[in-house]
Amino acid sequence: MSELYRLIHAEKAAYPIVLLCRVLKVARSSYYAWCEGEAARRARQAADDALAHEITVLHIASRRTYGVWRIHAELRRLGRRVNRKRVARVMRERDIRGISRGKRRSLTRPDVKAKPAPDLIGRDFHAERPASAPR
Repeated sequence: MSELYRLIHAEKAAYPIVLLCRVLKVARSSYYAWCEGEAARRARQAADDALAHEITVLHIASRRTYGVWRIHAELRRLGRRVNRKRVARVMRERDIRGISRGKRRSLTRPDVKAKPAPDLIGRDFHAERPASAPR
């Protein structure tokens, strides 16, 4: 949709906006709303760039190990109020990733050839009837 608005914006010197909107089947009010939002988009992009710089500095300081959760915690500790999902989006867009731990493996492995231990006591766990309920 944004491409259509950019096309209208580029061609508005040659053709009337009403005609361009009608041909491209776009509401004129939507085009004007898009034009109004351009300044906000630029400001948001500038803020994201500044945040990306801070994230990069923290990420390099952590020897490139910190992920979204720790970067967000560090930003909060430094007094920067920012949403964790925004940090995740900025990191994803700039391809900044922390180091993930590998799958946790058990240290003990069962011996498949081992025989079960013998029953040295020889207890019998067979019951003649169910036990009565405790009172």
